[in-house]
Amino acid sequence: MPESPQEPGVSQPLVPRPSPPGCRAQHVGVGVGDGDSVGPSAAGWQLPSANPAACRDTRAAAQWPETGRLALYLLGLRATCPPPDPSPQRFLVTWLKYYLEKDWEGSRRHGHPLTSYYQYSLGVLALCVHRKRVREEVIQRLLVAEQHRRFRHAGHTGVDTEAVAALAFACLEREQLVRSSLAAELRAAVRGIRARFVAVQSEDGFIGNVFSTPLAMQVCAGAGPAYGWAMAALLQRLDAFTSAAAMAQALPALHGRSYLDIASMQCKEELGRSWGQGGGKGQGGWHRAGTDATVVAVLAPHPPLPPRFETQDTPQGPFLTSVLGLAAQPQERHYWQLLGGLGTSLQMGVADYRPEDGETVVLRLSKW
Repeated sequence: MPESPQEPGVSQPLVPRPSPPGCRAQHVGVGVGDGDSVGPSAAGWQLPSANPAACRDTRAAAQWPETGRLALYLLGLRATCPPPDPSPQRFLVTWLKYYLEKDWEGSRRHGHPLTSYYQYSLGVLALCVHRKRVREEVIQRLLVAEQHRRFRHAGHTGVDTEAVAALAFACLEREQLVRSSLAAELRAAVRGIRARFVAVQSEDGFIGNVFSTPLAMQVCAGAGPAYGWAMAALLQRLDAFTSAAAMAQALPALHGRSYLDIASMQCKEELGRSWGQGGGKGQGGWHRAGTDATVVAVLAPHPPLPPRFETQDTPQGPFLTSVLGLAAQPQERHYWQLLGGLGTSLQMGVADYRPEDGETVVLRLSKW
């Protein structure tokens, strides 16, 4: 396994290299509604368990950080009031610290994290929610990126990334996990992000697009009419949230909550919360719904022709990884971008977008 990131001239690793998480699947509900909410207020995440003996293959863990994935898991675990035994949580928190250090090292070497600023921000937020201190250099790297507007990608505003970064900054300041001078900088950054969200809010009420709006709303709570305007727009487009991950991202805003509320939860007072696990991997697939064909269905050739594309299952739905044998390389920050006929980026994924008759959809290998 590669060495943990180190400061120049420091012989000891900043974070101990943990044994990798196991490969057994675990489902955990991310409770984001009121204490007595059931059903739609919990979204299932399927992630590695905390059993180090469950999997012997460490190559994937060694090659690429899983910062965002593990951060979401820890946020969900904290939100559902885990069992009293803290050992599994400590194990996963140690891994997240290690992944975040790998991302920080990548940003120091390459000018950007190995994953993305979105995942980097999620990692800082999740550790803060668990009341774990993060090295100031790690926080400063994210703060400098925000100050220099580095959250944009593929020519588009990074509203979702800015929102998660703002939540991380607000959490660090509220939980008093940073020194006072840095807390003042973080507070100013949150104010700036909130002001930009209000300024860029579109006439239809969305901030960025329908999917980034719920995250932006968590930052804009109390920002005057902008929040209510965004809520009204969101309620008109709930049909856009077709995957469990997208629904889970929208639910906190719909309930008037934010990820910051997880940090202040008193689990012994939370009623109707439960923690459980199940084995096995989720089943994925696509089918035609009547005459409405998704991009996936349009791309799929009729047998026995070879496949024209490949996808990877993610919590947000299928992710396009290869087209006509040409694979996107995440390590090189490449991805397959879906564009409409006018060259505008589509707001839905390949399993959700339904082209009109005669519409042109462009698949372009882009860099983010």
